[in-house]
Amino acid sequence: MSIKSPAQEAGSSQSQFYGAVGRRQRVVVNHVELNKYKEGEIFQYDIELRPENGEFKKLPNPEFMRAVFDQGMRIHRQSRLGGTPLVYDGRKIAYAPTRVCEQSETLNLEVSFTEDGRANKFVIQVREAAIIDTSSLTRFTRGDRGMVFADIQPALNALDVAIGSVAHADMVGFGRSFFTRAQSLQVDGGLELWNGFSLSVRPGIDRLYLNVNTAVTTMYTPGELLDSLLRVLDVRDANQLRGDVTPQRVRIIGSYLRGLVLYLRHRGIRGKRKFTIKGMTSVPLDRESFEWEDPSRPGHVENVTIAEYYKRRYNIDLRYPFLPGLVGRKDAVFPIELCEIADNQRYRGNLNERQTADMVKFACRNPRDNMKRITDALQQLDFGASPVLRSFGVSLRNNLSEVESRVLPAPTITYGKNSREPSLTPVGGAWNMRNKCVSTSGEPLKYWAVLILANQRHVPSNMAQNFVKGLVDMCNQTGYQIMDMRPPIVHGNPNADIGQEMRRACDAIKLPPKTFPQLLLVVLPTTNAQVYQSVKNRAYTTLGIHTQCMQAKHMQRPNPQYCANLCLKINAKLGGTNQCLVPRDLQKLVHHKPTLFLGCDVTHPAPGEREKPSIASVVGSTDFMGLRYAATLIELPSRQELVGKLRDVVMRHLKLFFQHTKTKPLHVVFYRDGVSETQFEQVRDRELIEIQRACLSIEPGYKPEITFLAVLKRHNTRFYPTGRDGDRTGNCIPGTVIDRSVTMPTCFDFYLFSHAAIQGTSRPTHYYVLHNDAGFTADEIQLLTYHLCYMYAICTRSVSLVPPVYYAHRVADRARCHLVNMGTDFEDASSASGGYYGGVGTTTSKQTEDPNRATRIIKTHDHLDGSMYFM
Repeated sequence: MSIKSPAQEAGSSQSQFYGAVGRRQRVVVNHVELNKYKEGEIFQYDIELRPENGEFKKLPNPEFMRAVFDQGMRIHRQSRLGGTPLVYDGRKIAYAPTRVCEQSETLNLEVSFTEDGRANKFVIQVREAAIIDTSSLTRFTRGDRGMVFADIQPALNALDVAIGSVAHADMVGFGRSFFTRAQSLQVDGGLELWNGFSLSVRPGIDRLYLNVNTAVTTMYTPGELLDSLLRVLDVRDANQLRGDVTPQRVRIIGSYLRGLVLYLRHRGIRGKRKFTIKGMTSVPLDRESFEWEDPSRPGHVENVTIAEYYKRRYNIDLRYPFLPGLVGRKDAVFPIELCEIADNQRYRGNLNERQTADMVKFACRNPRDNMKRITDALQQLDFGASPVLRSFGVSLRNNLSEVESRVLPAPTITYGKNSREPSLTPVGGAWNMRNKCVSTSGEPLKYWAVLILANQRHVPSNMAQNFVKGLVDMCNQTGYQIMDMRPPIVHGNPNADIGQEMRRACDAIKLPPKTFPQLLLVVLPTTNAQVYQSVKNRAYTTLGIHTQCMQAKHMQRPNPQYCANLCLKINAKLGGTNQCLVPRDLQKLVHHKPTLFLGCDVTHPAPGEREKPSIASVVGSTDFMGLRYAATLIELPSRQELVGKLRDVVMRHLKLFFQHTKTKPLHVVFYRDGVSETQFEQVRDRELIEIQRACLSIEPGYKPEITFLAVLKRHNTRFYPTGRDGDRTGNCIPGTVIDRSVTMPTCFDFYLFSHAAIQGTSRPTHYYVLHNDAGFTADEIQLLTYHLCYMYAICTRSVSLVPPVYYAHRVADRARCHLVNMGTDFEDASSASGGYYGGVGTTTSKQTEDPNRATRIIKTHDHLDGSMYFM
């Protein structure tokens, strides 16, 4: 099949991509317009940087590579490169504004580089790899319908590296983000938070922009390793670890040290020995021994401990010989107390609860402060003074751009007929449940129990009974009927077999024959993920019972707002709906056709966890109003972007829609998350065909209209209201939509603020309409998407993401509960691993990588299948 651009798929003229509904206002965007850029050729070069003799066993970090490369440029730019600057990405690619060598030629540039007192010689090989025609940028920004984003990616990459070279002079760079230790904040666990910003060139309508956004990252605190490890273990004195380095502590240490570069300082020159570790010794240094030949007694080999070796070889008395040692390359062992953490190293592990709170507080800035930091960064970088950018023909304006936006009207929301206030139009994206009943009540709650996994002294039975009374009263008040007002209350052990504890609670329910428990209210002692996941795993896979988890601290007093939130969740799980749009309003937006809403997300395992699968989650509506959803999980080969078995999954959701409505959908709206801009065409073309085949498999000739939207939340575009147009936090108000100037020239796309920010600078969601059978106008798809954001089942606020995708995120997050062998670190930024006290290995995974892992649909228990168990 021929591949069309998203614009060709979605509609015709660019003007059709613009909406007109809503109050118009100007907003500032964190984009700086490029006055000009090089129109013509940019030359791309393959760079091979290696030691003068031999090869790198493992490529050094980009900071080191860039330092060596820059040294080579200082030496050879005039003599070998004709004065032409090369900008380098720190790995294997460089760019130049003019040719520096012939196509068939390889330049070999020799360079001597000194680091930490040691001089080494390197060779930089430069070979021409491609010629990039930057006129593609002009054609794309002018709306050439034959082009897709991937066509301009090489030119954008070249400009990104050129502009980034200016920031690299004074900052530490990771990809397109740059950070400085100035005004950093030390946090628990041997870490600190750094401020910075991201830089990337973005296409807009008829022009290019430089997107500049603030950023925060976590770094290792440089200095004494032992000091950092004591903070990691929350220990004041190393002597407290004598005889108490447990396997759990070893795992914590291993997680912290993963990939960390250390200096060994005992040889007299700091950094004379730089290394990374692969594990820890299984016994302390005063017991770990090896066969050693004393240089002063040639031929004499004896067995000595590591502690004895350092005393005799280097005259160092170890202060903490009872600690294990670090195992490096060739199984060399290094005492922790003699090691230092090198500068400028990024931490890629998980943050604990306290660190996360510190990160949120550190990164949280109101829009005014956020914008000021960006303008300050632009002044500091002073792009106009850069000779490198001038050589690439790049010139930027010195201020942020203003663009036009509109504020869409909020929808009318309806509640149950017994409500004193059955309908309302929210202001500011929020409302409350006062004087309202749920839209439709779920299955009345007759058979349920309370399982308390917290200490009985902290949550006694009378406290639990008092909370249950408050919850029952609130549910009955809001229209959800609980018939058993005194459910059994069972205390369980969180360290025991969770499945058995749950069965014991279920056995306490007086059930008629052939009747199953409806709900377990599970009280957790803490926010411990392992206990929570164990509860959900048993519920989803073996018991087939809805569970509602809560923390023990909320039991102390039945807060009405908290009880109302639980009521919304329980009602949604047991088949009810909490709020609704006005039916005629929604039907008008979907052209009065029965519509199936689908949401899809693909999540991947942590970096380095190649043996774990990727997970696709798909949810589909089961009613005419897009309120009730069923979920499907798909296990994919690791890192696979395309959703396998999508045809089978869509068939399942088409059948569920028909089963509940007795009507075949005539329109399918598919919201697809987890796709980058360069993958749009590939994903759309493959998955659109699978959706079409699913329809034809239901019935020959069955061809409902399909609207395919990509959803991007992880982007760096921010907007700031002007004058008094913002909300109380200074952010854009809910309903603000931007569909011109900084949107894609060849796409039907828009940015939408569908939520009210609670703190910080809010981020809009970026929607791309990639296929549009229904012929939605910009106003229709923008209003539909915005109004659906008021239908998130368990919230009395509009949400930032259209609910089908939001639900798909929740389902994917529950994947770790379905697949117990995936562990608690699935989908995390980095999984925790460390050598056990008993070996030097650093990985805790017992799985092996399976490149042929089959795609399969993950089964949920029959009693939960088709329900909103994931709420």
